[in-house]
Amino acid sequence: MSGSVRPRARFGPRMVVAAGMVILVGWSLSGVGARQAQGTSGVLGGTVESAAGPEAGVWVIAETDELQTKFVKIVVTDDSGRFLMPDLPQATYDVWVRGYGLVDSEKVQLSPGQEEVRLRGVVAPTPAAAAEFYPGNYWYSLIEPPPKSDFPGTGPDGNGISTSMTSQAAWIDGMKQGCQLCHQLGNTHTRVVQQRDDFDSTVAAWDHRVQTGQRGDSMNSRMTRFGRQRALEMFSDWTDRIAAGELPPSPPRPHGVERNVVLTLWDWGTDDAFIHDEAVTDKRNPTVNANGPTYGVSAGHGTLVVVDPVANSATELTIPVRPDPSTMPTRFPQRQLQPSYYWGDELPWGVEPTQRADPHNPMLDSQGRVWMTSAVRDRNNPDWCQEGSDHPSAKNYPLARTGRQASYYDPARERFVLISTCFGTHHLQFAEDEDETLYFSGGGDVIGWIKTRVYDETGDEQFSQGWCPGVMDSNGDGQATKPWNEPGEPVDPSRDTRVRAGGYGIIPNPTDDSIWASQTGPFPGKLVRLELGDNPPETCKVEVYEPPSIENPNVDPAKTGHAPRGIDVDRNGIIWTALSGSGHMASFDRSKCAITNGPEATGQHCPEGWTLYATPGPQMTGVTDPGSADFHYFSWVDQFNTLGLGDNIPIVNGSGSDALHALMPDTGEWVTLRVPYPMAFFSRGLDGRIDDPDAGWRGRGLWANYGTNYVWHTEGGFGTKSKMVHFQLRPDPLAR
Repeated sequence: MSGSVRPRARFGPRMVVAAGMVILVGWSLSGVGARQAQGTSGVLGGTVESAAGPEAGVWVIAETDELQTKFVKIVVTDDSGRFLMPDLPQATYDVWVRGYGLVDSEKVQLSPGQEEVRLRGVVAPTPAAAAEFYPGNYWYSLIEPPPKSDFPGTGPDGNGISTSMTSQAAWIDGMKQGCQLCHQLGNTHTRVVQQRDDFDSTVAAWDHRVQTGQRGDSMNSRMTRFGRQRALEMFSDWTDRIAAGELPPSPPRPHGVERNVVLTLWDWGTDDAFIHDEAVTDKRNPTVNANGPTYGVSAGHGTLVVVDPVANSATELTIPVRPDPSTMPTRFPQRQLQPSYYWGDELPWGVEPTQRADPHNPMLDSQGRVWMTSAVRDRNNPDWCQEGSDHPSAKNYPLARTGRQASYYDPARERFVLISTCFGTHHLQFAEDEDETLYFSGGGDVIGWIKTRVYDETGDEQFSQGWCPGVMDSNGDGQATKPWNEPGEPVDPSRDTRVRAGGYGIIPNPTDDSIWASQTGPFPGKLVRLELGDNPPETCKVEVYEPPSIENPNVDPAKTGHAPRGIDVDRNGIIWTALSGSGHMASFDRSKCAITNGPEATGQHCPEGWTLYATPGPQMTGVTDPGSADFHYFSWVDQFNTLGLGDNIPIVNGSGSDALHALMPDTGEWVTLRVPYPMAFFSRGLDGRIDDPDAGWRGRGLWANYGTNYVWHTEGGFGTKSKMVHFQLRPDPLAR
């Protein structure tokens, strides 16, 4: 068994559990001691030269473990190979140079205060040595999906491709949603097949590898969805060619404004932490929680993970649940088809009763409280959610079961508050209304909400929540009314039609109070627009909009995309979504649509509303239609210039490319902010905060985290921790 098996460590304060749904914790970040900076800050500067001369656009990396949590600072050299690293806490640092075309230089020990350091870059002796430092998506671009001529699939007795794979684009979408969803494919741990020599063929090795570990059930079933043998042959061919010496194209070095970035990284969580994403402020007001802690949730472990960027410290709080934790459902599989290459027979996630809160996504409100989607009870709903209840939403559309519910942590009062919801929760976003309504994705048939101001005033979780099913005005009479056509039933054209309302991502539109959800599938995915009306849930109705599909003969294949995943809105009401399957950032402007409801509004009816921007990076081998090798787990719009590129800048997570990609909408150009160390930066979300609006670049920045399921796939291997990353953009590479 390769790798070693390590016990998990837990740290943080002890909890005091009170009766009811308010749970107090004996820990706070609000005290003076917790906000005290660790030492003073200084700068480190100098030049980088190699045998080829000054090295422009390479990274200088400084790392120390002398602070309360491991700390890294990274900057980029200017056109002349000069660098300046600001705001370094006093410590001794290992400092080295990394860059495309180079191999890592020898680490030297330096301290802040030195500004004439001469670092020696090392030119890569071979193209293969240089390629070891390329992002995963460049390696993944070598994979070769079946050609377009092989689709639609004809099954195991035909061409070996599943009949559900209707096009090459659908196959690529399955690869991304089924595999890149959890892994950064192309990184060292995925492009090298473990224990290859123990098997008769690489196909057999791959057949075994997709059954290993706690997610083996999931990987195994997803491989079968493609047409198992054909998919195994594709992945085997990819890794065989790499083992034989095939190399990917080389990525460009940072250029222009990309050289102005300052990256700061802090370790947080445990060795096996799956920290899904992070929150640092109120999206509606990015000055909330200025200079305060950053928050994430460790899925499967049931913890709130915290970094204090002033004290350079990290800690972890257990998120409570209402009943006996042993009765809580477990999201992650409890059996392995084959032992893990890393953990052996140990199951790292969702096993211990204290892990059963299974949180997914945090979000801050106007008071700096951290709202989360988390399980607070079992999945069977109480009577008031179900048929026969007098709750308005239950009377309209009763719900028998749920998934996660909701909770929040109040740092000022040092307590967790648990709120039972009838609807399932996944992501969450606040609307800009007087009730501070919090909307949730993950409800399946419904979109649900909590009026948080009402809950604060009444403490009544029933009175403060509601939900709407997804009913389209398919008969075109201007309203969605019962009885409606149910999914799968024969369609009566005189009736309206119910569809799935809940999606993956969710965002309220501040310009018209509509609620938008993204659905990654079925292919090509869709956006759902919910209009609440004057008296929800009775007046709720939805519209659906699919991205222009390669399977639609009436659209230009070059302007097609699929799998909306991340979703956000700009201050003008334009919806932005990451098309994770095809590799785009896309905008959708509903005002351009000639049709919004009625019998023709079935999804592909408004291609004119879409504008697609192909994200940077290489295509997969043999793919001519949109099919980027990168994977974009989520997306976000910088509405308030928290980074420094301007207002309303759409940003997509380059989860497969060690990067965030910012789109300049006026020009269509991209700014790529790469995280070169440790490699395999896989981000699932991001947030932006303004700590001091008068402090220039130093008072603002973006935040993202290493959010892969398998943090031990990160450079450094087993034992490497997730990291919180702060992105700041200076006016030039030498600005202090």
